[in-house]
Amino acid sequence: MRGPRVWWRGLPRKTRRIAIALALLVFLAISGLLARYFSAENAERAAFLALVEAEHRGDADAVLARLDGCGAEPKCVAQAHAIVADRRVRQQGRVKLLQVESKTAGSLFGATGKTRLAWTVLGGRPVVQCVNVRRTGNPLTGIDVRLLSISAPISNEGKCHAPTDEEKFEEEATEVELGH
Repeated sequence: MRGPRVWWRGLPRKTRRIAIALALLVFLAISGLLARYFSAENAERAAFLALVEAEHRGDADAVLARLDGCGAEPKCVAQAHAIVADRRVRQQGRVKLLQVESKTAGSLFGATGKTRLAWTVLGGRPVVQCVNVRRTGNPLTGIDVRLLSISAPISNEGKCHAPTDEEKFEEEATEVELGH
């Protein structure tokens, strides 16, 4: 019985070189697509951090600049000003993102959804907000991340979306286990 090594060595040298070159090109193409995909995840996280830092500084203009189209909507402008005036976001210290539960994370071809964002200032109380995010594009042409709106702080256990059937089932199962 002949094995793969015998088969490979039986190919003409030129054919082997072409096969190696093609395999290398496929590897580089996949690596490039993965790099673009992961950079979109980082871009989304960086956008969240910049938005929260603007809130934390009390800079309503910077908040509006980071929310796509918000400056043209009076309700959105009023919301941004109310958020930066909220004492919960105006703590002293350096901002740190604690948790990002994104409905658009991992999207290869674009999506719009709410992200639950938990952040704090070191030594301060956590702040939880909902951010509406739109991703467009794909790994070939590039993925664009736009923040559309942000909510006022919500309770630390608050949700940004209606619970899914799976989440409802898990909550009911937990209640049964705890005897509620």
